[in-house]
Amino acid sequence: MRTAVSELDLRSTASLDDALRILRDERRTPLAGATDLYVGLNFGTLPQRAFLDIWAVDELRGVAERGDALVLGALATYTSLIRSPLVQRRLPMLVEAARQVGGVQIQNRGTIGGNIANGSPAGDSLPVFAAADAVIVLRSADSERRIPITEYYTGYRATVMRPDELIVAIEVPPVEGRQWFRKVGTRAAQAISKIVVAGVRSAKPSVAYGSVAPTVVRVPRTEEALAAGAGIDAAVSVLETEIKPIDDIRSTAEYRLRVATNLLRRFWAETA
Repeated sequence: MRTAVSELDLRSTASLDDALRILRDERRTPLAGATDLYVGLNFGTLPQRAFLDIWAVDELRGVAERGDALVLGALATYTSLIRSPLVQRRLPMLVEAARQVGGVQIQNRGTIGGNIANGSPAGDSLPVFAAADAVIVLRSADSERRIPITEYYTGYRATVMRPDELIVAIEVPPVEGRQWFRKVGTRAAQAISKIVVAGVRSAKPSVAYGSVAPTVVRVPRTEEALAAGAGIDAAVSVLETEIKPIDDIRSTAEYRLRVATNLLRRFWAETA
């Protein structure tokens, strides 16, 4: 049953400082592009009733370099990432991921901070950030802290973020090596991924998968095998013991494992 709009309590602000004070004092759920929250409201599965609209907080929209880090504001949309020469140059696998998120309408409204906050293991941007060793910047009215994305999720849609905190930015260090991204779903876009993977080929390869565990995951033992010069068959054998996909409404564990190993082979061949 759809959630009745009359039951909802919505506040809005265009100031980051105001947003952080409201979250501290009132414990509202932040709302921006709402491409995920509206789905829950439409199906009546969202328990929250008090929201804070931060869509107008323009200071969270920037894409910039700070020192040697690429800094993405939490309200940067997929469209802005696709169009950014800076992101195209420094993190092309994120541009490719953004192009496969929904249709143009979703790309115009969906935000990178929202994708991270939603925490779905099928989130298309999450393997990119995991493979790139990105850091999530959390801020409250009183403090700021930085959490590596590989430490941010504690379980299915569960994170270390406190109710009074807001994702304000994602910091990506320089990525050395050839970047690669693939999403497998029922369609090329406008579909939730059955498997999504991002990788960076370098002396120390990094590979991250979505939709094979309750959270996005790196595969360190597989990475170590590749770094040590093991053949791709040996690396695939390691991967088969390192991930444990499940059966669900979108796919089967057997299919996911087969596709995951095939994608590892393609990553290694296409980045040679």
